[in-house]
Amino acid sequence: MAVIKEAKKVALSYFSKDKIPCPVCKKAFSREIMRSGNGRMIAGKLTDELHRIYEPSAKYGRVYPMIYEIGACPYCYTAMFWNDFKEKIPREELEYLYEHSQERKEKVETIFPYFSLKHERQLYDGAAMYYMALLTYDCLGGYIIPTLKKGIISLRLAWLTGEMNLRCQDHNFDLISKIFYSKALFFYQQSLYCETDKSEASSSLNNMGPDIDKNYGWDGVVYLCGLLEYKYGQQDDMQLRMKKLSESKTAIARIFGLGKSSKNKPGPLLEHARNLYDKISKLVADDEF
Repeated sequence: MAVIKEAKKVALSYFSKDKIPCPVCKKAFSREIMRSGNGRMIAGKLTDELHRIYEPSAKYGRVYPMIYEIGACPYCYTAMFWNDFKEKIPREELEYLYEHSQERKEKVETIFPYFSLKHERQLYDGAAMYYMALLTYDCLGGYIIPTLKKGIISLRLAWLTGEMNLRCQDHNFDLISKIFYSKALFFYQQSLYCETDKSEASSSLNNMGPDIDKNYGWDGVVYLCGLLEYKYGQQDDMQLRMKKLSESKTAIARIFGLGKSSKNKPGPLLEHARNLYDKISKLVADDEF
């Protein structure tokens, strides 16, 4: 009689041996890290939102590398980018985060019920962790550059929930994705104001993403402010909309000027910026007639 061998499970991630101490509840938890190599990440196209699409493979299926970028404490539901767990957070903020642990969990459950922080994360759990991080950064001060981080998190949440809508339709994830796009627009534009009034050093953030494969820096932030306004900005007050688009057009033109004289500017960003500049120019011109 032939022996049927059970298929070996393909590991997509692993848990590090070193525990991460949570600054809020003082308990330690394991960091989950996505394995690299062996065809796990097959890079596909780059969207106009600077989002890298990864093609599914026969061995690993669809992968979402960005879901491993957020750490979430399973005890007090504090979530942040991994490096921020090492940040020196003021005592009053730590106490506030601890006191509102259950409230944070309940808010996440309104959108992502049944999420889990205790097994290998899937797309659903990863999105829940990002939303948990959005709520966490709401409670932290300017020293940690929360506004731009909330912009990046909101944009990634829009991508993740958009992907969830493709995989699981009729659960309103398309509507949730639109809400996160609106939040991303708000936080990205606010990060420009924070940089101008020096309330937050937005442009000093080490990695501005917005995705994990490439850092497009401050030029990427300026570009995304214009793109998000163009694609997801309000249309009730058209005069205000045209004013913001005109400002974005001017800012994007500066990217062109810098790009022509610098070999350090990412080519894909310049290409997308030129396309956006042309679209905004046409829209603003049409509005004048």
